[in-house]
Amino acid sequence: MESRSANKIIKNCITYFFLILLAAIMLVPFAWMITASLKLNKDVFMIPYAWVGFEARWQNYVDIWTKIPLAKYALNTVKLTVIVTLLQILTSSFAAYAFAKLEFKGRNLLFLAYIATIAVPWQVYMVPQFIFMRKLGLADTHLAIIILQAFSAFGVFLMRQFYEGIPDSLCEAARIDGMSEYKIYASIMLPLSKPALSTLVIFTFVNTWNDFLGPLIYLTSDSKKTLQIGIKMFISQYSAEYGLIMAASVLSLIPVLIVFMSLQKYFVAGITTGAVKG
Repeated sequence: MESRSANKIIKNCITYFFLILLAAIMLVPFAWMITASLKLNKDVFMIPYAWVGFEARWQNYVDIWTKIPLAKYALNTVKLTVIVTLLQILTSSFAAYAFAKLEFKGRNLLFLAYIATIAVPWQVYMVPQFIFMRKLGLADTHLAIIILQAFSAFGVFLMRQFYEGIPDSLCEAARIDGMSEYKIYASIMLPLSKPALSTLVIFTFVNTWNDFLGPLIYLTSDSKKTLQIGIKMFISQYSAEYGLIMAASVLSLIPVLIVFMSLQKYFVAGITTGAVKG
């Protein structure tokens, strides 16, 4: 018995060692980015690399705001990300409620057809989508990106799986009490779906915030560009300013970290939604 317990402890120690090692390896690029953002250009690629003990140059975080209109790019990104995230929460949860709790003809077939669009790469319909938006007069507008990203098949799938785990008897009891479907959705389903909503918020926020190809295709005016496009333009103009480039990258990462840290306690519960049903 003691031998089994000792073997289990050794096995756990080995497992945790490799997990910690793997996590450390994954964090190395982020540590390099942060330290490089506090250095002069001549020190960024110095060998051996100085991880600690160097004189931090915080001026990089001040200069980056004057080199490019970073505040304008950040504001555009915040605007698009917040609007798209809110719209995806609304459309995905609303459609998922219909697919999970309402009975109508062709429900399963329609859901299967909608979810099947996840398997179609965006590059396949990227060109006709752009032509369609241009004919609508929405080229070089934020509205084009908002419309295209306001709906998510993945979000509907995620929310439906969560709603499937909520007993139908709860909705039936609410209907008997005279509640409308809209009231059931707003008063019962949404408050119960915090884990799934939090997971959807994280995925949508990160994808929209880091989106590069969409704004690159649809936005041509400099005043409408997003943070990712702005950083790419800065790299093209100041290819040797590695300290400033890394400072801009660190600043662009902060909102994503804040959102994830704020919602992380719901993330695991939301991502495993539908895995176990009782």
